Amino acid sequence: MPKLESEVFTISGSDMGQVVSDADGSRSVNRSTGVYERYVQPCLAEFFGSTLFIFVGCACVVANKGPGAIQPAVAHGLALAVVIVLFGQISGGHFNPAVTLCVHLCGGMSLPLVLPYILSQLLGGITGAGLVKVMFSAVEYQAGVGGAFTPDPMANDLGKITLAELVMTMFLTTTVTMGAVNKKTSSQLAPFCIGLTVTANILAGGGLSGACMNPARAFGPAVLANRWDYHWIYWVGPMCGALSTVIYVRLFLGDQKTRLILRK
Repeated sequence: MPKLESEVFTISGSDMGQVVSDADGSRSVNRSTGVYERYVQPCLAEFFGSTLFIFVGCACVVANKGPGAIQPAVAHGLALAVVIVLFGQISGGHFNPAVTLCVHLCGGMSLPLVLPYILSQLLGGITGAGLVKVMFSAVEYQAGVGGAFTPDPMANDLGKITLAELVMTMFLTTTVTMGAVNKKTSSQLAPFCIGLTVTANILAGGGLSGACMNPARAFGPAVLANRWDYHWIYWVGPMCGALSTVIYVRLFLGDQKTRLILRK
């Protein structure tokens, strides 16, 4: 048995134990980690991180008095980068059901945590949106629709809006996968790259679809503001974008551990 030399902590997700690196470069999992740290603590981290991120996301929309997407773009990107740095070593720092799906299918986390992660993220979305509703006056809250996403089918075709969500989420999940899950391309700058990707996407597509890229971010304010018009877009687009990333990472861009074909 090769001697364990160092621990490898990634923001790609919990893998049912502590990931360690063997002397030959292979990765294994330390099963001695307690049940609390393997199952409960990661879900709590996803809940608290999602609460903070979605609170900032909804609050910046409600408080945004001027035109343009600069304030929401910067606020979402900075908040996401910070919560990933804070909670990434515990849960992987997903805070997004589409990211969790992509990370799991790319081999970055185990199946038993997928549903608990998604439920934790959705509950965090409701909590974060609830804090915004309590913090702002009723007039301000209604004017900003509570930070909920309300696409206008008269201004933009629903197919184009869904495609925009797909492409932007594909960019986001590619950044997560290649920056944090894929060993060959992983970087310590991944949290900041992920935050910057969200910022860039909001600047690029905020006027078209709102640039959600995150079903939990859409779900929380939809519950609190009771705005469900075309809510399906913010599930179908991001989830399809995540699956698109899985396809080309698993088939072509992943390292030998991640790639399913052409390993030699």
